[in-house]
Amino acid sequence: MTKPRRRGIYLLPNLLTTGCLFFGFLGIVAAMRGDFGQATLAVVVAMVFDGLDGRVARLTQSQSDFGVQYDSLADLVSFGLAPALVVFLWALGDIGAGLPWDNGGWLVSFLYVACAALRLARFNTQSGVGDKRYFQGLPSPAAAGVVVSLVWFGERLGIAGQVGVVPAVVITVAAAVLMVSNIRYVSFKEVDLGYRVRFPAVVGLVLGVVLVGVHPPTALFLGFLAYLVSGPTLTVLRLRRRRLRRRRA
Repeated sequence: MTKPRRRGIYLLPNLLTTGCLFFGFLGIVAAMRGDFGQATLAVVVAMVFDGLDGRVARLTQSQSDFGVQYDSLADLVSFGLAPALVVFLWALGDIGAGLPWDNGGWLVSFLYVACAALRLARFNTQSGVGDKRYFQGLPSPAAAGVVVSLVWFGERLGIAGQVGVVPAVVITVAAAVLMVSNIRYVSFKEVDLGYRVRFPAVVGLVLGVVLVGVHPPTALFLGFLAYLVSGPTLTVLRLRRRRLRRRRA
């Protein structure tokens, strides 16, 4: 006689998801205190936990519907609400202060949160469908990274308030729109670490590590910004190649 299977939730992957949720909440608390550097680092650490929970679940064969839903809720807090609040407290809250359009800041922040929620919902419904080498739309962790790293980068340069409104609006709206777009982004899920690369790539990696050591805010912002731009850039290049092939044909 076989014993009935016990119901419950898998501990390890959901514990990692809780870590993602915890650091996302920590980022919100740090932003409310005005410590944007700590808020940025908290969101970045949340990304690490978010990247680990799914991989651990697959390695240990502990995937579950509960884990998928819990992961999405944690992502919405860490990569939706937290970045929107960070950028709002840094600059967007000063849009049109004292003027009839002074609600523009929280509307931009809400646009980001709404697009993050839509992005996560679409990802869940399309899970397991399509090419695993690419994401459809900018991933919410990357969108959060470029927003919060902009804030940390701007704060280190002494930029805040109305001075930071324009870059804050541009980056936040761009990240929001790209999350719900159909533009493909490289997922890096099938990167072979044993694959040989050319020497310039190694030099670039070394320079990146040096930049992180010299000025982390700049390194983070440039890295996330490069990934944000990579999607539209690769899309344009693909379209040009298709046009050339059609002309040759």
